[in-house]
Amino acid sequence: MNTMYLLAAEGGDDINPLLPESYDIIWSIVCVAVIAFAFYKYVIPRLQKVLDERSDKIEGGLAKAEAAQAEAQATLEQYQQQLAEARLEAARIREEARNQGQQILAQMRSEAQAEADRIVAAGHSQLEAQRQQIVTELRGELGRTAVDLAEKIIGQSVSDQAKQATSIDRFLAELDEKAGIGVGR
Repeated sequence: MNTMYLLAAEGGDDINPLLPESYDIIWSIVCVAVIAFAFYKYVIPRLQKVLDERSDKIEGGLAKAEAAQAEAQATLEQYQQQLAEARLEAARIREEARNQGQQILAQMRSEAQAEADRIVAAGHSQLEAQRQQIVTELRGELGRTAVDLAEKIIGQSVSDQAKQATSIDRFLAELDEKAGIGVGR
């Protein structure tokens, strides 16, 4: 730095220490131009290529995401449609089962009523058969009792079967007439 002051003092030129020499400025401009050229020739294209690749990836990712979202939406709509169809099918099956249940119930009721009617009819026929059997047995016993009483009253034996049967039938006919008259009153 002392040399600069010495030179400045000898030359008498006003040299500004803050301003560089012209050759320094020229070499600096050349260096900056070379660096700028290399930067624009090699660095910026690679940087632009990387940026373009990233942009493509981002756009591709966005496109894929939109496609996936559209596919998911279509799948959701399809699922909702299938769900609605399944609900309709379930409602139809429930209604069908309800109708079948009512039909089965009606059929079982009619079968139960038919069975009850058959049982009642069988009971009536059995009661009628028992009544007829009891009436026949009572007629026979009544006839024997009547013959025994007649023998006791008459004092002789009524052993002839034909006379005995005729007497019994006549006695029972009279009882039936009296029972019919008594019932009518």
